Amino acid sequence: MRKEQITDKEATYLLILFYVGGSFILGVGAGAKNDAWISSILGMVLAIPIILVYARICKLYPEKGLYDILELVFGKVIGKIFIIIYIWYSFHLGALVIRNFGAFINTVAMTETPLFVPLLCLGIVGIVAVSAGIEVMGRISTILLPILLIIIVVVELLAIPQFTINFIKPILGNGLFPVFKGGFSVFSFPFAESVVFIAVLFSLKPKMSPFKVYLKGTAIAGLLIVVLISRNILILGELNSKLYFPSHVAVSRISVGDFLQRIELTVAFNFICGAFLKSSVCLWVACQGVAKLFNINNYRSIVIQMGLLMVYFSYAVYDSTIEMRNWAMQIYPFYAFPFQVIFPLIILITAEIKIKMKGVSKSM
Repeated sequence: MRKEQITDKEATYLLILFYVGGSFILGVGAGAKNDAWISSILGMVLAIPIILVYARICKLYPEKGLYDILELVFGKVIGKIFIIIYIWYSFHLGALVIRNFGAFINTVAMTETPLFVPLLCLGIVGIVAVSAGIEVMGRISTILLPILLIIIVVVELLAIPQFTINFIKPILGNGLFPVFKGGFSVFSFPFAESVVFIAVLFSLKPKMSPFKVYLKGTAIAGLLIVVLISRNILILGELNSKLYFPSHVAVSRISVGDFLQRIELTVAFNFICGAFLKSSVCLWVACQGVAKLFNINNYRSIVIQMGLLMVYFSYAVYDSTIEMRNWAMQIYPFYAFPFQVIFPLIILITAEIKIKMKGVSKSM
């Protein structure tokens, strides 16, 4: 089967949309209240060392995906344990994104519609995208991201008259601890979730740099997140940290006379685009892992089954929207830490040692 390939531009666009997939609608760093914009910057800065770890792992094995790397580094037995771990993480993350989407649609748009309906709709679209392959997903990202950026710029300009500068004051009024706590949350969601991209970037065309993709994608997405969080704070003030979907509420307050209103639909469009691509990437990574684990030649043969399982799990994972938000803001950063930091560091250290030992043995 021909290896799927994407350009660094497509990979960067895909990574940006992956980052903004849930953060645009749920918001980030809510615990820092009016200092959430500082937490966003801090989270991005904290993420730089770990994304360099991810990029280094990709660089050491440029022709190998995450699951191949795990077997090469740890051997078949321990490698399979790590493969199962990352199948679970990508599967779980995709299910959480689908549930975020379903909760948003069910809360603000189709309140009488059963929750399972929007979950299934996004799941089916994701199944189609993953069946088409990572190349198609990369091309879709180059179409969707420019549209999303235009919408963001226009909405930000329209929002300026609604800004209240006093809402962002006093800076650091609640002390440093909430800012650092919020920064850790932003580090985990969304930036360190890009650990799953180790399984994607082996598809980069030859001579393309994973460092460039990671750093450029993180910088652009980080800037977008800071801008949007700042907008929400300047419009909503303290309400920003209390609402389930602050971006939707903030933009709903924007109006230009009597002829330009209800532009919160643009927020829904941005979130749908991001959630679609983020959940699709997670499903693609999970399918790649299952195919590797069971020696299946073509991952496409299990996409439908895995996609439907992801939808079913997303439906059962939370009992309510309250539980969903509490999990995302309070529990998820600690749950995800081993997948995002501890295991990648173990992988990198072990890989570096093995490569150096091979170099020494060859020189002898």
